[in-house]
Amino acid sequence: MKETMKTEGFKQKDWEDLASIFSGEKSDTGELTENFRKTDSLNTGEVWKKLKEMNKTGDNINVDRAWDKLYSKLKNDGLVSEERQPKVRKMNIPFLRIAAAALILVSVGSILIYLNSQSVFSSTISIVTGNDQNNKVVDLPDGSKIYLNRNSEFSYHENFGKRKRDVTLKGEAFFEIAPDVSKPFVIDAGKARVRVVGTSFNVITDNGKAAVEVYVKTGRVELSDNEGLQKITLDPGYVGTMDSKSPERRLNDNANYISWKTGRLEYNGQRLDVVFRDLKRVYNMDIVADNKEILENSWTSPIDNQSPETIIRLICISFNLAYTKDGDVYHLDKK
Repeated sequence: MKETMKTEGFKQKDWEDLASIFSGEKSDTGELTENFRKTDSLNTGEVWKKLKEMNKTGDNINVDRAWDKLYSKLKNDGLVSEERQPKVRKMNIPFLRIAAAALILVSVGSILIYLNSQSVFSSTISIVTGNDQNNKVVDLPDGSKIYLNRNSEFSYHENFGKRKRDVTLKGEAFFEIAPDVSKPFVIDAGKARVRVVGTSFNVITDNGKAAVEVYVKTGRVELSDNEGLQKITLDPGYVGTMDSKSPERRLNDNANYISWKTGRLEYNGQRLDVVFRDLKRVYNMDIVADNKEILENSWTSPIDNQSPETIIRLICISFNLAYTKDGDVYHLDKK
């Protein structure tokens, strides 16, 4: 009876993780590979390991050993009889050995070609931004542009766009995606997945509430959990979140949501505690009001790509305040 693998319990994300684990790109998580081995009657893990070792060492295929295994298989299946064994060996073994070697090479070659097309063996390109870097632009081969915020990491395979457009993000980034209906753009955001065809949107992989958050500027975006069991579609102007419980959607009411990218903040009577929070996100400014009454003041002027020193002086002049600087932290107090 032909052996088969029971694959019904594995999802697309599981197969991708298994491929990364077997290829050495990701560490073994234990539970996933253990469940796979229980259903793997074909011993795929060991075969993969041998393929990797063969690729590293350049070892030649042992044709005699391959033939012996093939001959034993043929005999066990009744395709070769004991009585005719000497004759078969004498006349047909050289041909069958060549056929066995060719079959092995074709099989291995096909596997390697397929795995390479699926980005398993392709190198990963990673871009990381530090605490003092924002608006780092990444130009992808398909014409898409990615703008990274501070302390973020973005990665993709070097053969990105040939068969699929999958990327990984940790942190925050704004995406301007080139349309391609045949190859949806998929973002692995850790706790969720974002899928689009052509649009512009912002992604935060952790919004401080243990959720992935997406804001759509143009087009439509699909936000789902990693299993694809829960998903929502977001239209322009909406913010969607995905956590371990359920997805949520709301209309964005924050005019400064993507100001970290533009550098422009607009206010119409917001309290200074709101302004200071935005300045931290956009300009990486830490401002502390030593007198809490200061936070009750309202701010109405735009802040447009000005230096931190200019911003803090404008605030002090507007409300008759004084400031001191301790390291990277501005302290405000009344004069």
